[in-house]
Amino acid sequence: MVSSRSWRHSAFPSFHGQDIRKTFLSHLCKQFNSNGITVFDDQGIERSQTIAPALIQAIRESRVSIVVNYASSSCCLNEFVEILKCKNVVMPIFSE
Repeated sequence: MVSSRSWRHSAFPSFHGQDIRKTFLSHLCKQFNSNGITVFDDQGIERSQTIAPALIQAIRESRVSIVVNYASSSCCLNEFVEILKCKNVVMPIFSE
């Protein structure tokens, strides 16, 4: 018998910068939500050099991680390491 894992979130967006949040990511999340795809919302979670426990939990509870171009952020790179540890499906998005 195969047990299926239940996911709290369909997608975990990992990104760097308010410009990404207010432009690309806001449009992506709006489309996802209108199609019944739940996206983790990190509003209210303070970012720092260490990953907040709430973010680690959200990564673990998300089926897919959407990684948006952020190589200059050590915080986001730490999130990426956690994403890889969880073996989530990762969708990288690179932009200029």
